[in-house]
Amino acid sequence: MTSEHASIAAFRDEHARRNGTGDVVVLPASVHTAALAAEALGCEVGAIANSLLFSANGSPVLLLTSGAHRVDVTKVARDLGVARIERATPDFVRTHTGQVIGGVSPFAHPAPVPTWIDPWLQRHDVLWAAAGHPSAVYSTTYDELLAMTGATPLDME
Repeated sequence: MTSEHASIAAFRDEHARRNGTGDVVVLPASVHTAALAAEALGCEVGAIANSLLFSANGSPVLLLTSGAHRVDVTKVARDLGVARIERATPDFVRTHTGQVIGGVSPFAHPAPVPTWIDPWLQRHDVLWAAAGHPSAVYSTTYDELLAMTGATPLDME
């Protein structure tokens, strides 16, 4: 029997600590894009809650958005009151989340990361988000995701 990847185990522990109700699912292959995750789970791509880390003047910003959307970085930067936001580098992501691109969970990071959530995600009864590793996801709801992350709703398109 192989042991679970440390980042998935750490996510499971934090999920339980926060009284998460969803199931953690480890898929046989990496699902580092919303389309791959949706295909593996048999759900709409819009039900995938992407955790996208950006840099805002060198500080991390986490955006939870539907897999069916692209973030309008100009609009989001304006709404956040910063000159611009940039997609984070792999090293920046690992430093601020302890996870790798494609597996960034909405929480369970070394330190809290300011987080915003796309209200559009409310359209789905069940959401799926990364669970700390590119092959792990977990089920949740918009309300639970909002409560567990302390995110602020923000239109991102």
